[in-house]
Amino acid sequence: MIVNLVMLIQVISALVIVGLVLMQHGKGADMGAAFGSGASGSLFGASGSSNFLSKSTGVAAAIFFASTLGLAYLGASQHAAISGGALDALPVTAPPSAPVSASVPAPAAPVASTPAAAPAAAPAAATQPAASQPAASQPAPAKK
Repeated sequence: MIVNLVMLIQVISALVIVGLVLMQHGKGADMGAAFGSGASGSLFGASGSSNFLSKSTGVAAAIFFASTLGLAYLGASQHAAISGGALDALPVTAPPSAPVSASVPAPAAPVASTPAAAPAAAPAAATQPAASQPAASQPAPAKK
């Protein structure tokens, strides 16, 4: 709540600074006013507008800097209180595991998608379970 209020003060002071700077005359405009261009008929007098606008700009700038420092202080104190992210509040659950069954045989050969790629006849050894086939890395029995 207090952060929103300080931020609102900062935005308003920034807009006031922009408006006051745009209303001020540049340094070159003072020469025309010195030769009688009607500056004495203004709302603040001959030289009152430049003094009033420059002092108002300084006050608005001081408010802007104070609100910036206040936001930095409030942001640093709130950052220490925040820990984690949005996903930390979710419960942690393990994915369901499927029971492993030894009675289900593995498929013998991949299914071909086109008839030309399918072999004409599958060998008999490919249809037998893998446990009955001898391993290729085992040495052959020695003869005496």
